[in-house]
Amino acid sequence: MTERRYLPDPARVSVLTAAVLLAFALTRVLNAPHLFSLLIPVGNIKLSLSINLNTVIVLLAAGLTATGMDWLLSTHPSLEKGETREHWLLPTLTVLVTGIALTTLPDTPLWWLGFGLGVVIFLVVALSEFVVVDPNDARYPLATAILTVFAFVIFLILAVVLKAVNVRLIWLMPALFLAGGLAALRTLHLHLNERWEFAWAAGIGLVAMQLGAALHYLPLTPVRFGLALLAPLYALTLLSVSLAEGNPFRRAFFEPAVMLVLFWGLAVWFR
Repeated sequence: MTERRYLPDPARVSVLTAAVLLAFALTRVLNAPHLFSLLIPVGNIKLSLSINLNTVIVLLAAGLTATGMDWLLSTHPSLEKGETREHWLLPTLTVLVTGIALTTLPDTPLWWLGFGLGVVIFLVVALSEFVVVDPNDARYPLATAILTVFAFVIFLILAVVLKAVNVRLIWLMPALFLAGGLAALRTLHLHLNERWEFAWAAGIGLVAMQLGAALHYLPLTPVRFGLALLAPLYALTLLSVSLAEGNPFRRAFFEPAVMLVLFWGLAVWFR
């Protein structure tokens, strides 16, 4: 059997990467402190959400990424109609989280490090998504592993950033739920022969949200906070994959338990 190794159109990859680079750069060059505020009613209170130019740029960059991934994937010979949505989910989340992180970093060499890493992560994720369109591609197992790792890395980055800027609990909870749920959903979809496990993903997202709320007011460093949340998120995702594959609970429980202890050990070790 001939191995398949489809490659994306280099011109389209270049255009998409350049657009992401420009969006990230604009978050540093253009910096309007305030554009307008939204009042969101929650019960008997109204929450004020301040919107600035960086927020608009990051949201536009995320939307542009979704459109650009659809454009990039359309050249894949194995792509079926309506199949692109699952493949632009993680790249869009990558750009959104990276953009949020860059807007919080000071104008130091650390910002340029974050800028470079953000672009590299996006490019690796986008190319891996192109590969996993075809399960018969020889690079499919490697691309699946890469996407799994980066799904949780992106969640970790978001959790660390939200803790570092001390975001209000009312905004922290939905952010953790969405990021955790989407990371789990994409991982489950990759490992379970493209089955959508929305119930598992929603449950895992709820656990991340509730644990984040419980840890929010504790005197934890941002890295410790992120690792403490990453541990159950990753462990529960591994457990759900194993159980969905039909493995006995005792066998399915071992690897997630080891990873849970490992990540919580790192959370204790990091300062």
